Amino acid sequence: MVKKIKPVTPGLRFRIAPVFDEITSSKPEKSLLKTLKKSGGRNSKGKMTVRNIGGGHKRKIRLIDFKRIKDGIDAIVKSIEYDPTRSANIALIYYKDGVKSYIITPHGLKVGQAINSGDDAPIEIGNCLSLAKIPLGTIIHNIELFPGKGASIARSAGSYAQLLAKEGKYASVKLPSGEMRLILLTCRASIGSVSNPNHMNTRLGKAGRNRWLGNRPRVRGVAMNPVDHPMGGGEGKASGGHPRSRKGLYSKGLKTRKKNKYSDKFIITKRK
Repeated sequence: MVKKIKPVTPGLRFRIAPVFDEITSSKPEKSLLKTLKKSGGRNSKGKMTVRNIGGGHKRKIRLIDFKRIKDGIDAIVKSIEYDPTRSANIALIYYKDGVKSYIITPHGLKVGQAINSGDDAPIEIGNCLSLAKIPLGTIIHNIELFPGKGASIARSAGSYAQLLAKEGKYASVKLPSGEMRLILLTCRASIGSVSNPNHMNTRLGKAGRNRWLGNRPRVRGVAMNPVDHPMGGGEGKASGGHPRSRKGLYSKGLKTRKKNKYSDKFIITKRK
């Protein structure tokens, strides 16, 4: 859910804010926190390699379990929390053997619900199984690309994929981008779609809120001089040309994928 705020200030006039109805706890689990060091867009030598990054509020990383390898041990959802470093909500789970862990919250997961992992787990929201044991047509998220490496696909707010077919040692999965891809049946995935689907409908409302997130102002290439950008210069507003980067690479319509990438053979239908 999102809410439109009464425009009592100019910054709130266009603000569309998230509603934190699902969040049940405001304090994270200390044992699962890690300090996040800011780079400001600089590399190890201090050179700025990525522009428009800097400042922002201090944040701590929540250590998320993307592998879910504690098979056959029941876990109870203790709380659903906000994570400042990602768009989806996270859930704190307590295993029966006393281990605490964070997972990406699937849409519809409730506090007190029991979840499990392993090939014997039932097909219920939040459970993690190998693709070989998941029925066709099931909506899934947190999908592995390499067995045992941990989830790397469909992890952001509201995203999901669908298991469409199984043949030989591969499963055909339709990804959030529309791409159809072959993934090994031994790879794992979680049941359901990712929580917080309305994240895409939020609007920051003012530039200051963007600065809190660590984003600095971005200058348009058209507003620069010819020495600074391929699209700079011109009398008045008579400048521009084909949209491109500072290095002259086209930014709209130019294919950047390698022609002979190793994973091409696993893609059945390319994304639109």
